[in-house]
Amino acid sequence: MEETSNDAPEANEPSLDVMQYVRALWRRKWLIVGVTVVMVLLGMFHTLRQPKIYTASTSLIIDVAAPRVLDTEVKEVMGDERGNYWANKEYYQTQSEVITSRAVASRVVDRLGLRNDPAFLGVEGIQDEEARKKAMASIDAVSLVRSRITVIPSANSRVVRIAVEDVDPKRAALLANEVAEAYMAENLALRLKTTEGASAWLEERLSELGSRASTSELDLYKFKRSADVLSLSVDGNKGGQQQPSSAKLAHDSYMAELIAVRTRMAAQQGRVEAMRQLRKSASPESEHWAEGLSEASEGALRDLRNKVLEQRTACVELSERYLAEHPKMQECQGKLAVLQQELRRSLENLVRGAETDLAAAQANERKLLERVAEAKAQAFELTEKEISFQKLRREAENDQRLYEMVLKRFKELELSGLLRTSNVRVLDEALPNPVPVRPNTRSAVMLFFLLGLLGGVAVVLGLELLDASVANRADVEERLGLAFIGAMPPLKAEDGSTADLFIHRHPRSPAAEMCRAIRTNLLFMSPDKPFRTVVVSSAGPAEGKSTVVINLGMVMAQTGTRVLLMDTDMRRPRLHRAFGVPDDVGVSSLIVGEGSLERAIKSTDVPNLFVLPCGPLPPNPAELLHTRAFSELLGKLRERFDCILLDSPPLGPVSDALVLSKQSDGILLVFKAGATHREQAKRAIRSLRDVKARVIGALLNHVDIKGGRYGAENYGYNYRGYGGERDEQRTAS
Repeated sequence: MEETSNDAPEANEPSLDVMQYVRALWRRKWLIVGVTVVMVLLGMFHTLRQPKIYTASTSLIIDVAAPRVLDTEVKEVMGDERGNYWANKEYYQTQSEVITSRAVASRVVDRLGLRNDPAFLGVEGIQDEEARKKAMASIDAVSLVRSRITVIPSANSRVVRIAVEDVDPKRAALLANEVAEAYMAENLALRLKTTEGASAWLEERLSELGSRASTSELDLYKFKRSADVLSLSVDGNKGGQQQPSSAKLAHDSYMAELIAVRTRMAAQQGRVEAMRQLRKSASPESEHWAEGLSEASEGALRDLRNKVLEQRTACVELSERYLAEHPKMQECQGKLAVLQQELRRSLENLVRGAETDLAAAQANERKLLERVAEAKAQAFELTEKEISFQKLRREAENDQRLYEMVLKRFKELELSGLLRTSNVRVLDEALPNPVPVRPNTRSAVMLFFLLGLLGGVAVVLGLELLDASVANRADVEERLGLAFIGAMPPLKAEDGSTADLFIHRHPRSPAAEMCRAIRTNLLFMSPDKPFRTVVVSSAGPAEGKSTVVINLGMVMAQTGTRVLLMDTDMRRPRLHRAFGVPDDVGVSSLIVGEGSLERAIKSTDVPNLFVLPCGPLPPNPAELLHTRAFSELLGKLRERFDCILLDSPPLGPVSDALVLSKQSDGILLVFKAGATHREQAKRAIRSLRDVKARVIGALLNHVDIKGGRYGAENYGYNYRGYGGERDEQRTAS
């Protein structure tokens, strides 16, 4: 026999199958219903045991600022108008905190005497007076009141509701109204306290600023007197523009005069230099250099020049008639020399006059420079005094302004402190409400119903996730990595007979059809070389492998195939009991050479189906199956039968099935649906792979085809209505 092995890879965990969990929920629907009912009953019991809580609410109108009674110029410390949305939102949130504050709750407790109220503190059930007083002393009434206050602002309005909860509806209304009154009193007290604190602070500052203002005025007067200045002042009619001082006016006047002198001096300097240049360019005896002077063409100097020219002209005319030694020529030359000498003296006087004017201007410039320096020094000295004066004056004015501002604010606070107006008004007082707000039985029942429903679903899903058994086809194929051959339902005969021959008695039942499907799958597993010897085993005991061997042999024999059921379970054999045949001679006898094959093989009521019992139980089953005699016996049986099904022990406890798997065409594993643990099945498969046995596949036994977990797999079909009942009746008859 050719040895083959199962080369299927190790299986991985399958992906999430939503329908699997849906079927699990439907299958365990009564568990979900039970959990839900229990939760609803617990919820009703818990709700009915809870004390009834009543609520009452007082409506308040809270303005941002109190009504303005005084002039708009008189402002309170906390009375500024808020026009910003976020500022108003912050303000109302602050007021909500004030309403639930300990200060407001303390006022309520003190006004109503709640510290000594056993009913409010919840200790009226204590009969012992000392124990009751001790319990009342240990309870914080203020915190208890705060825990019962709820502030509910109305959207887009200034209305705020103060809701208070209590076990007594009348006390709830009383507490709500008292909380509103306490809040208004606390709000007014807080405002007055702030005003009083501000007034005290302003009064201290007023005295201090008055003293500082007087000191500043006195310092300013002392400075004027010590500096001996009276003109340092500010003209208020000109927007505070400072008037120029006398020193500065003198300085400006000297500077203007100095500029004028320097201008004239520059002109005279140029005139003198021009005269000197002209005189230097000509000969000392010549007077022609004076022709470049503008003064030579004006006044007496012009007349003198004209006379010189006329005299020279006359001498030239005489020189045409007379010689130079002629008396007339000499007389004429003498007059000409006198006139020229007079002209030259006049020109020299002109130059000296210009030089004299220049020297006078230079002297005037020096004097003006001295005066300017004196005026500048006086101006600097006066400016320094002005700086000190202005500093003292500013300090005096600032002190006076601060004093007047603080005095005005102090008077305003005195007026506003006399007011007792509040920005909070009661809109609706609280009234007792006879209907409790808690417990709400309907809501509680619905809540516990949903919790029970969710809890039941969670329990079912948890059980499904924790279920590690081989339950369906996906577990076989995806988790175990085996070929799925088919499934067998629970075989229960209606007449109370054994289930081993169920398919023989009910050939048209769904179980018979499912068994025929298994037979067909085995044929298609190896169509070219059909399986001749197949070992049927399981991972553990009591999984129905013997029942599968019997019923599978029956459906194979119905096709005309000669089938032998060979009981190789030499530890707990049961094929002989199923068919009611003797077990005196069997497999163990034939292996040791006792008895004949014809005597050992027993026929059955099913045509073409034969049984070879186990025989006497040997002490060493595994060693017998591993002998040469067993191999020869198996060879003889192959010659006489078309198919041999070997019923073997489970793989977990013993190794008989491993020995048989090596001597057969393959091994078929049987798993009990919902009972066989996946890890146990994996260990069995791993042991077969270790010996390189061929694992044909696996089938699920005891599958509830009507249940939600397995029925959706379409393992079998009900043929009732298509002649199934008639065929069964005919077979039974």
